[in-house]
Amino acid sequence: MQHTRTIILCLLLLPLTGLLAQHSVAREWNEALLQAIRNDFARPTVHARNLFHTSVVMYDAWAAYDDEAEPFFLGRSVGGFECPFTGIPAPTDVAAARDEAISYAAYRLLRSRFQNSPNAFVTLNRFNVLMQQLGYDPNFVSTDYSGGSPAALGNYLAAEMILFGRQDGSNEQLGYANQYYQPVNPPLIVSLPGNPDIVDFNRWQPLTLSIFIDQSGNVIPGNTPPFLSPEWGKVVPFSLTPDELTIYQRDGGDYWVYHDPGPPPALDTQTGGGLSSEYQWSFELVAAWSSHMTPDDGVLWDISPASIGNIAVEDYPTTIPGLRGFYNLVDGGDIGEGRDLNPATGQPYEPQLVPRGDYARVLAEFWADGPASETPPGHWFTLLNYVSDHPALVKKFAGQGDVVDDLEWDVKSYLTLGGAMHDVAISIWGIKGWYDYPRPVSAIRGMADLGQSTDPGLPSYHPGGLPLLDGKIELVMPGDPLAGLNGQHVGKVKLLAWRGPDFVTIPEIQDAGVGWILAENWWPYQRPSFVSPNFAGYLSGHSTFSRAAAEVMTAITGDAYFPGGMGEFLAPHNEFLVFEDGPSMDITLQWATYRDASDQCSLSRIWGGIHPPADDIPGRLIGIEIGNEVFAKAQDLFYKDEDLDGFFSYQDCDDTNNTVYPGAPEICDGLDNNCDGQIDEGVQLAFYADTDNDGFGDANNPTLACTVPAGYVADATDCNDANGNEFPGQTWYLDRDADGYGDGTTTVACLRPERGFLPAELVATTGDCDDQNPAISPLGIEVCDGMDNNCDGQIDEDLPLFTYFADTDSDGFGDAAVTADTCITFPPAGYVVNSFDCDDTNATIHPNAVEVCDGIDNNCDGLIDENLVLFTYFRDADNDSYGDAATTVDTCITFPPAGYVTDDTDCDDGNAGIHPNQPEIADNGIDEDCNGEDLFALTKVFPNPVTDRLTVHYAYTGSLEVRLFNVQGQLVVRRPQEVLDNRFFVDVSTLSPGVYLLLLQATNGEELLVRKFLKM
Repeated sequence: MQHTRTIILCLLLLPLTGLLAQHSVAREWNEALLQAIRNDFARPTVHARNLFHTSVVMYDAWAAYDDEAEPFFLGRSVGGFECPFTGIPAPTDVAAARDEAISYAAYRLLRSRFQNSPNAFVTLNRFNVLMQQLGYDPNFVSTDYSGGSPAALGNYLAAEMILFGRQDGSNEQLGYANQYYQPVNPPLIVSLPGNPDIVDFNRWQPLTLSIFIDQSGNVIPGNTPPFLSPEWGKVVPFSLTPDELTIYQRDGGDYWVYHDPGPPPALDTQTGGGLSSEYQWSFELVAAWSSHMTPDDGVLWDISPASIGNIAVEDYPTTIPGLRGFYNLVDGGDIGEGRDLNPATGQPYEPQLVPRGDYARVLAEFWADGPASETPPGHWFTLLNYVSDHPALVKKFAGQGDVVDDLEWDVKSYLTLGGAMHDVAISIWGIKGWYDYPRPVSAIRGMADLGQSTDPGLPSYHPGGLPLLDGKIELVMPGDPLAGLNGQHVGKVKLLAWRGPDFVTIPEIQDAGVGWILAENWWPYQRPSFVSPNFAGYLSGHSTFSRAAAEVMTAITGDAYFPGGMGEFLAPHNEFLVFEDGPSMDITLQWATYRDASDQCSLSRIWGGIHPPADDIPGRLIGIEIGNEVFAKAQDLFYKDEDLDGFFSYQDCDDTNNTVYPGAPEICDGLDNNCDGQIDEGVQLAFYADTDNDGFGDANNPTLACTVPAGYVADATDCNDANGNEFPGQTWYLDRDADGYGDGTTTVACLRPERGFLPAELVATTGDCDDQNPAISPLGIEVCDGMDNNCDGQIDEDLPLFTYFADTDSDGFGDAAVTADTCITFPPAGYVVNSFDCDDTNATIHPNAVEVCDGIDNNCDGLIDENLVLFTYFRDADNDSYGDAATTVDTCITFPPAGYVTDDTDCDDGNAGIHPNQPEIADNGIDEDCNGEDLFALTKVFPNPVTDRLTVHYAYTGSLEVRLFNVQGQLVVRRPQEVLDNRFFVDVSTLSPGVYLLLLQATNGEELLVRKFLKM
């Protein structure tokens, strides 16, 4: 079946004569311009300029007859070009004059701009027909407006704009040709596999096609189209300022860059260093999303605003690595989660489940530059016209002020949107020219030629190659259908992707589908006669145009949402797609907000295969800046702030009074100070009757006024307006016992409280020391009752006093240190009349107690344990049950205290191993058994030599004989010896010095010991 593209604005399909009665003259010329763009060469930069310049002359022709709006070009200096204007006499019919001036200005300018269009005959004739249908003479050419001719004014405006266009930096006179830019890469012959001739993977590469048909469907001579407008940054802008400009130089040429985003990620094919991985990921994502371009994969998406869109600007990544978290590499789409409710209806958005492949294909073609497209700038004018026609739109500029007529709405919105599109083209094509970044077809095919960069252990590894991705990007292995008859493709990279135009011979009934292809044969989702736009990728014009337009439309309508809460575009089943069949069902693109539409446009370029993520987000961010800057500049042209209160006339309800503006504090002056449509609301004061003249009014008797009426007060809190003593804040003095005296206690209350009095109603307001007892007052009589009866600050004063002593332990005896003096004649509870107790905390201690052995003075006679039997105990410090006779304690207790015993025989109370019953350890020099000697078991004769007495240690008990012999063998000493404790002594003091022999002999004659010693 024959495919046709359904245009959003259904009115475009109506005959031209039908439009004339419904739209402003500015709208008629805008529609004529959009149609001319569709029939012209596809040049986004040129047509953004045409849209802007046409919007300028239409707006200026309108503003020339306005008392407030300032022209942009007429009578001004723009980019160094002077457009003189001396004013024009006021016409009788301003509306007719504006229509006429606008028509002549647009007609003359457009005929000049499209005279060399490939469809000039049709286009120029359409302009002529429109002039005639509007009732104007195309042959009127005068530019002398001094007599008040609106037609002459329009001709003059167009003539000046044409002159301006010849020197505004666009090189219009030479067909907008490049003056010095040259590509560094030789062309990629798209019909051949791979990209073998690419020199620099980070620079743009021309494409050589079998035949080149531009985005508007024009067959262009020569099949290698040059870079479009790389030097466009030099064109005179609308709102861009010098402080936003960076001028770069390369190869002798200047590249003017407004809103410089910095460089994109670059690929280092030698090492894969730097941001190479981000470069590879960015183009890997484009290749992966190519696998989505079929409705046959079973993946369904809800593409309604309930599930898509609603991304806050702060959620946009601001770094190149941050892009990874924004897009879904495998499944497609971004982080948008949609909205819960349509604010216009208050109802949830209805889900729309469709095949993802249909959505992606429709999105790619809908937002494409072509074919038969008005280019992205014109596309947003089409959307603007769609919004302007919506019955739910209220045409208030920025959603504020008065409703404006269609012509004013159109000229102001066209100038604002046109200025944004023009400034975006200047900024983005300046960036494109300088950074000169490649398109996906060059990068993907080029990296595929290098190999894969994921695994050095796999075939075809190269640090500059494509990353592998399971199920999306893999290697051709032996036996693979893509391996080739001779296996020549084994080891190459393959992609699961849209199979390309070679699989579509009859677009009306065929689609290429998705399948595994060699990466060297990858195609973007485009016609083979187009493939990719003939200019660098970085940054995306679509992303920037769309976001700037979305910001402008949000600003001029005063609402982020499309009228009715949703904009829609129907892509009919099998009737929408151009270069293949589809979609497989009716698809309705839906956007809640202009920004949502912009975000979808940005994604469409990735699915379309002509931009990677690195081209996208920086463009969106620049679009936001430009959109806001353009709106601010346009607003300054359209409106004044005469009273300098910070609000333009369309926002201000009285621009001659700087105390009147939206949000101003409302004051009671008969004016609507805060511009909410009400006068003195909330500030006209209420006053209340004060009948009792106490200064407090009755809330039930109000009146409204700016000043206080007689008999009224501003207060409305009186509780009894018939009693002058009762009012809020009145102080009442309490006399609870009604004795005529208060205790100084007051209460503040409007109504008289119980027992509340005024000072004049009491004897005294203070002085009562017990206001609960009428017997107690300054006139009371003091009695012995523990109270201050006469309120003199004393209790029971001047009465006889008795002293009583505390008996805390209740033993009948009191503590002299704790007394109570009182006028009562008997002891109070806990007291006695005596003070004899020496310990009032212990009932067993008192003068009548019996002294016992407890270390306490029991009978309070000042002595402890007196007249009791004492016992002596000995210290047992080593706990061996034997005491130290030198350390004693005498006590009346009949048993040893802790650490003491009755025994005193321990000879070492610091060692539990020494006491009378301890076994002796021989020869250690210690008397373990306290017998006064050590036990000797070893035989010793010492000292040797000896002077007086010889000591003998010998393990023997009983009688033996001691014999001493000199060296001649003579017996010199013979005596018996009793041996105790294995020790005895021999006196040798009488012996002559010399060597002697000691012999010990038992009584039975046995020789026990022989030792030699020396007598000194």
